[in-house]
Amino acid sequence: MKRCLPVFFVGWMLLLNSCVVSKKVVYVNDMVPNTAYNAMVPPALRIQKNDRLSIVVGAKNPELAIPFNQGIATYQLDEQGNVPVGPSSSRDTQGYLVDHNGEIEFPIIGSLLIEGRTINDVKNLIKQKLVDGKLINDPMIKIELLNLKINMMGEVNKVGVLNVTDARITLLEAISRSGGLTVNAAADRITVIREENGERRMVINDIQSKEIFNSPTFYLQQNDIVYIEPKDAQMTPKVQNNWRYISTGIGLVATIFTILNLLK
Repeated sequence: MKRCLPVFFVGWMLLLNSCVVSKKVVYVNDMVPNTAYNAMVPPALRIQKNDRLSIVVGAKNPELAIPFNQGIATYQLDEQGNVPVGPSSSRDTQGYLVDHNGEIEFPIIGSLLIEGRTINDVKNLIKQKLVDGKLINDPMIKIELLNLKINMMGEVNKVGVLNVTDARITLLEAISRSGGLTVNAAADRITVIREENGERRMVINDIQSKEIFNSPTFYLQQNDIVYIEPKDAQMTPKVQNNWRYISTGIGLVATIFTILNLLK
């Protein structure tokens, strides 16, 4: 019986340690290697109230575009017909703020209702206005969304607001940019709260399943709120230290019993 005591104490110590060690999350663990899955086409972002847009107008004759560019340099089209917009141009301007009516005030053209439209729709709208008004015959429009922000909350290692500069981010990318999930994160309870048409809705995602790629919130939109639920109530540092002391004490006791039994 005495020789069984060390084994009993060691087993007890391992059991206690297992209570404070959490399993690591394995993303999309039901995907099969070398198996093709259909990729979802990213939905086009739709303009919302309070969005801020950079809009740059280009023309073969740069002087024609000057009145339509807010405080930025005027550009001549390159050989491919693109507007060469760099970080010193549209990114440094305050851009156009979509007001509470869903409109922007564009130079010379006037008010444009753009809420609910895609960026490509707005490009075509401005281009048509310029051509119909005989202002620029062949304008090139460059539009960027300047304030795509995602609010990351809950069990991520870096809680806060993500600023997305390329106007496209997935849920998995947002989690990675937030330092990944904590050990207490519920990977099957990743909640995205989204506002659409004046209403908010909540979608719960499981990033351990391949079905995450089919989620309507896999591609995030401006002002989305991502909340990662905890698996359990988080232990305080004091409780964690107490568990460490108990585990260490049990380990020492088990060691002493082992030595005593070997000496007999």
